[in-house]
Amino acid sequence: MNSINKSKRQSWVDYARGIAIILVLYRHVFEGIKNSGLPVEKYLYLEHSNIIFFSFRMPLFFIVSGIFVAASFSKRGMEQFIKTKMKTILYPYFAWGCLQITLQIIFSKYVNNPPDATSYLYLLYLPREIEQFWYLYALFNVTVLYVILKYKVGLNSWQHIVLGLVMFYISAWCYQRNIIIGFLGDILHYYVFIAFGDIINKFMKKPETIKWFQSWKLFFILLIPFIVTQSYFLYANMQFPNSKYQHVEYFQPFLFLPISMTGCAFIISISFLFQRYGKANWLRVLGKHSLYIYVAHVLVFASVRVFMIRVLHITNIPVLMFICIFLGLLVPVLMYKLSVKLNMQWIFTLEDKNTEPAPTKVVTVNSNAKI
Repeated sequence: MNSINKSKRQSWVDYARGIAIILVLYRHVFEGIKNSGLPVEKYLYLEHSNIIFFSFRMPLFFIVSGIFVAASFSKRGMEQFIKTKMKTILYPYFAWGCLQITLQIIFSKYVNNPPDATSYLYLLYLPREIEQFWYLYALFNVTVLYVILKYKVGLNSWQHIVLGLVMFYISAWCYQRNIIIGFLGDILHYYVFIAFGDIINKFMKKPETIKWFQSWKLFFILLIPFIVTQSYFLYANMQFPNSKYQHVEYFQPFLFLPISMTGCAFIISISFLFQRYGKANWLRVLGKHSLYIYVAHVLVFASVRVFMIRVLHITNIPVLMFICIFLGLLVPVLMYKLSVKLNMQWIFTLEDKNTEPAPTKVVTVNSNAKI
């Protein structure tokens, strides 16, 4: 195809989100198995992979979200933009957060770290205590703050980046001194990634950019920096096993930024290659349903893990990892599809729509073009 199909949504984004959500499940499943007391130290490669994936998966989510900020705001305006984010992000955060806490309290004897009634309050100011849900709260708060500063205050692109870097350092400074600032820490920490995503938005739609990112040449250019930076991230964090893989991120913040950005660029390059060849459509499906997977996956795989270990007495860690990840991805997608069929999308979102996520138009360029 010699021309580029114009589309508000590029399929590489779904591939990137699909990869990122798989890596999210990898970490959560691994940590769940580890906390259950099984000897994960026998599978050191699983631990090492867990650490490496930790360096870029969440920054990637924020960068991809930032790419759509301008288009969404232009379509809706400030008031409607915020209302939409409340319906699609804040609502599932509180709804599924409360559901997960309630079920964990009811089945507390089967849960690794059972919560109590005070955990409901954590949703308001300490979302990190509610396992995976902190991301949704951070995404809503960061996105709203960003559009206010961009469209009401009038900050330009470079001012956003400078502000984001300052905020990123402040979050690390507070962490180093054990200053608990709750949800504010996530706003400070991830603002720069939303800003970067918005800045590269127009750049990523240009034909020459698409050609470059869909080339194997860029993939191999990024491969060596990716291996080097992730090797350092692994080595440095292994020296501080009690830091939960966060030593580089918070004690070497301005080294973490290029490490995470390199990881994001490498995954984006892979995503563009998937887009070029139109392969692995299942990955695009996961990407389009990533939000629904995110809110439901812990309940799914935790139930599967408990059943496999306590009922079936399966303790083989690679087997547990594979089945829990597979079902943790599949079941939430099926749940969403069923909710659509039954006209019960309110289970996941309050957005007024009667269909599933719209199919993504594939944006391609001439695959024979010389780069």
